[in-house]
Amino acid sequence: MNRRTTPTRSWSAPGAAVLAIGLACGLAAIAAPVNAHDDPDEVITEQTDPDCGPGQKKLKKADDRFDQGCLPGKRLGQLDDSDAVLEPGEQASSKNMTLLANIPKNGAFASEGSFSSDLAFQGNYAYAGNYNGFTVYDIKKAHKPKQVAQVVCPGSQNDVSVSGDLLILSTDSSRSNDTCDNEAQSPTIEASWEGLKVFDISDPTEPAYVASVETKCGSHTHSLAPSHDGETLYAYVSSYSPNAAFPDCQPPHDLISVVGIPVDSPEDASVVSEPVLFPDGGNPPGNGSRQTSGCHDITAYPSKDIAAGACMGDGVLMDISDRENPVVTETVRDTENFAFWHSATFNNDGTKVLYTDELGGGGGPTCNPTVGPEKGADGIYDIVDGQLEFRSYWKIPRTQTNTENCVAHNGSLIPVKGKDIMVQAWYQGGISIVDFTDSSNPKEIGWFDRGPLSNERLILGGSWSAYYYDGYIYSNDIQQGLDVLTVRDPRVASAKSVKFGELNPQSQPNFNG
Repeated sequence: MNRRTTPTRSWSAPGAAVLAIGLACGLAAIAAPVNAHDDPDEVITEQTDPDCGPGQKKLKKADDRFDQGCLPGKRLGQLDDSDAVLEPGEQASSKNMTLLANIPKNGAFASEGSFSSDLAFQGNYAYAGNYNGFTVYDIKKAHKPKQVAQVVCPGSQNDVSVSGDLLILSTDSSRSNDTCDNEAQSPTIEASWEGLKVFDISDPTEPAYVASVETKCGSHTHSLAPSHDGETLYAYVSSYSPNAAFPDCQPPHDLISVVGIPVDSPEDASVVSEPVLFPDGGNPPGNGSRQTSGCHDITAYPSKDIAAGACMGDGVLMDISDRENPVVTETVRDTENFAFWHSATFNNDGTKVLYTDELGGGGGPTCNPTVGPEKGADGIYDIVDGQLEFRSYWKIPRTQTNTENCVAHNGSLIPVKGKDIMVQAWYQGGISIVDFTDSSNPKEIGWFDRGPLSNERLILGGSWSAYYYDGYIYSNDIQQGLDVLTVRDPRVASAKSVKFGELNPQSQPNFNG
């Protein structure tokens, strides 16, 4: 296993006060670590205790990292959003993208604080997570999707995956019990619960609760990797940020939880191993990006027996040929431009990884000239002889307003053989399609964007996840519900012939068969 600091390009923005951007986005300048950067004023990390100004206190209650983007109102003017063009209620797109349909949040999920989260797909159904549970949509007619079930089951983030007759739900907030009839409860109480829940979706219109598995520090996200014989479904559980005051989340938390779910008896699901990924402690504090104390997201590529982990201050590759005992084979850091390694996507050949940096916790307006093109961006790496070699950064070029949270977030490949093309969510930065076939020169080939939810305050919103499934792009918008989009472009036209039938983007399928 190799560990090294990633080479990065130098960048200077107009008005070098630029990175007095400890400024507004809940980002703070710190002293430069060795080998990271010559100018300590240009090294950015996230505040450990950001100050939420008026109108943004809801970010503090979101249970995730959104409060890292808190912006005291008096500092908003320091961010240059003069090039932003859309107003609330407006939308725009490239000529090749069209919004076909939208189903607004409703029922128990209608409130501003009920954030939509991740998506999974199976057959004619889309499963959409929400901090209050999950929704099932019939997408047989993509231009006329129908909501067929809403399951109320509070517990952020409620990221979802599906496999066969099973739906797996992640709970990463401390609850009073492991059922769907629960309340928030302090993690200092040993009896509090967080982890995975398992549902039977043999009838997608009536999901049925089957089992729960408690995991250390909860389950922020999870990734599925079926056993080679198909008898067991393994879930790699990512969680982070231990605290000595939390009985079920003790430091150093240098591990992940592997949950085994017997396909024929899912009620017997249990933690089967807790492999330590960072025996030396991972990225240390004061090193430009977040200290590593767990993983935020793992993307498994089961058919190739590999996985990529985005683990706070570290990006890793893993060998998962032994499903119960994944082994880290390569680790890389970017202490200059990556604040928080958030998620990962392989290209179809498994020879590249596109990592995302969730600067500002997803709650800050980081898509503007002040922050620049290399922070809160994608980092593209080639895998050469088992090692991660940095090639480029990529970030959407459109300036967003100071009341729009915007940063690189969840996406998936568009299945174009011989090309590496990905659709990706950018919160209120909208949805973008990027071609990274040339790792050193990624290019945007399509986009869709809405204006801010408000000009007066930053309301957490925008596309949480944007994925391509069986001919269409589906987006789960934090505030505006399910979006269905189409892209008409000769560069991706062949993708319509690829039918997955089931898609969990954090468990990548091989579309070459």
